[in-house]
Amino acid sequence: MKVTVEDQSSVKKILHIEIPEETITKELDDAYKDLKKTAKVKGFRPGRTPRSVLERLYKKDVNTDVRSRLIQNAFVEAIHETKLNVVSAPKVDPPELQRKSAYQFDAEVEVQPEIDDIEYKNLTLKKQLYKPSDEEVQLELEMLRKKLAKTDKIEDQRPVQNGDSVLIDYEGFKDDQPFKETQKTENFTMKVGEAYISDQFDQALIGMNPGEEKNITVTFPEDYFNQNLRGERVSFKVHLHEIHQLNLPPIDDEMAKKLGPFDSLDALKKQILKNLSEGYEKRIEQEINEQIFTQLLEKVDFEVPESLVKSELNHIVEDTQRSLQYANKTMEEKGLTREGLIEKYRDTAVSQVKRQLLMAKLIRQEKLELSDEEYENALLDMAAVYQQPLEHIKHYYQQNPDKVDVFKHALLEKKVIKLIMDSNRIEKVAPEKENTADDT
Repeated sequence: MKVTVEDQSSVKKILHIEIPEETITKELDDAYKDLKKTAKVKGFRPGRTPRSVLERLYKKDVNTDVRSRLIQNAFVEAIHETKLNVVSAPKVDPPELQRKSAYQFDAEVEVQPEIDDIEYKNLTLKKQLYKPSDEEVQLELEMLRKKLAKTDKIEDQRPVQNGDSVLIDYEGFKDDQPFKETQKTENFTMKVGEAYISDQFDQALIGMNPGEEKNITVTFPEDYFNQNLRGERVSFKVHLHEIHQLNLPPIDDEMAKKLGPFDSLDALKKQILKNLSEGYEKRIEQEINEQIFTQLLEKVDFEVPESLVKSELNHIVEDTQRSLQYANKTMEEKGLTREGLIEKYRDTAVSQVKRQLLMAKLIRQEKLELSDEEYENALLDMAAVYQQPLEHIKHYYQQNPDKVDVFKHALLEKKVIKLIMDSNRIEKVAPEKENTADDT
């Protein structure tokens, strides 16, 4: 077999493969011998059908089967011979198979880029020393307080105010006809001010009294999350049944006891501080990782295989779909399309693939390996995080062996990050001031 490699780019190659005539002849001869044993042809006893008859009846099918087998075997042999690190399935437009002739075909593939050894020392790394503030603790307490809040019907006669919850019936009309996207809905509860339907709708509810009916006209913005309502002018007929007001419990020991295994408000505050501190530790780690990748990518330049980018984009789209399904939403309801997400997140996908290739290169460059003890300790940590017995975690990976390599590679990536951090000075600095809407 002859193989030559044509470089289309640093990551795209075309393999020109030629299978010798004798191999073609032998494969066809073997195929017809096997077919002769099983073919049932009228006028011939089993195993006695002449090859000329078999060729007339089955030539197309035999050639297709033999060609497929030859291409698959030849491609595997060619990859082994050329030692290409292929990352994509081959693209092949196979010509017809001809008897008594060598068979030539081309296979287009993508390969991992060749990355020079990476100098990861002398980086400029900064660690911002975030610390939870009293204001953050208070904000968390307020959020927990709202979880225990009760919504009570207001008995006193008064109009709707911003922040009230209201019980309403509504129906939307377009050109005086019922509109499918805003069909009649009864006994619907919503909070005024959260713009569940629109800001205009909420503002028009303010001042209404229980028992009152009102016509509210809303023009939906061009960027509205429901693409079927974008730019539409809809007239709503609204009937207000009840007004409900949020009653918040006091922030005290009793509230803490209702929220979990806390015997006092101080115990709850300590847990909040712990959670905030852990969150900041993760943020610090992410920021340092970002600094590392940004500076390493400035040191090396390499092309990214398109197949890996497409794979990463598929993961992003699938993650988005899963998140929406968890919230009982669809892509259509949020005005999203697969094509739109691919366009929006392409740069993110390219960046992610570059990071993955950098990490893989550093693991090879530094000859990093994972010991049995390190793997076992990682499983113990996972069992603690998920509060599951160690045996359950091990059983999961025994049932999903494809996940083991992914898990081990993630652990090796952590070793790379630790190696880089240990090899560089990290300057500790006060946190930068957060940008707010009031900043000028």
